[in-house]
Amino acid sequence: MLSLFPGLESLPLLWVQIASVVTWLSLILSIAWAVNFFAKDDPEIVRKIVHIGTGNVILLAWWLNIPASVGITASILASAVTLLSYRFPILPAINSVGRKSFGTFFYSVSIGILIAWFWYLQQPQYAALGILVMAWGDGLAALIGQRFGKHKYKIFGKQKSWEGSLAMALASYFVSSFILYSVQGNIWQTWVVSLVVALIATALETFSFVGIDNLTVPLGSAVVAFFLNQF
Repeated sequence: MLSLFPGLESLPLLWVQIASVVTWLSLILSIAWAVNFFAKDDPEIVRKIVHIGTGNVILLAWWLNIPASVGITASILASAVTLLSYRFPILPAINSVGRKSFGTFFYSVSIGILIAWFWYLQQPQYAALGILVMAWGDGLAALIGQRFGKHKYKIFGKQKSWEGSLAMALASYFVSSFILYSVQGNIWQTWVVSLVVALIATALETFSFVGIDNLTVPLGSAVVAFFLNQF
């Protein structure tokens, strides 16, 4: 990879890894800023761009073999910033979605927990699976549910739609299948475990409140996939 970029070979590998992540996050935040500039009346779009885009950074961490210490440190810093943002207008475009939620904080925490756990076990694919199920599943569920959700239902006083829940299940299944297929190939466990993960992730997202699904969905998805594949 480094041979594609002359001069990078002389740099310490860690700095190249960090630079790759920073570049990706900067791109996502730039896109979010541009969308927020032209669509100020719909902050949920900006929030989901950041939600999905930052979630994909776990793939860079996995593929570039970024040390766990870097991911955990980034998670702690992001968690601190998001906590402060609930009191001060640090991330207004991300947190101003018209409801009380600690989802952004839980999201940051879940990334740190999964990296610490599965990097230690040398099974980073499960950390990637958990984060990407949350990023794509919850992100698409919110966007599709809000725009195309015509069949509503309520859980704990929170309104959901069957269209959004279906989007969550399908996205979770495809993400899980992609991750597991890339590691263990075309075996029956890949497809069956992905189906179980999709159903559990959808249930966890459905019964969530105050953004707790940003913690329960990634952790639950990763743990279920990991333990089922041990058998």
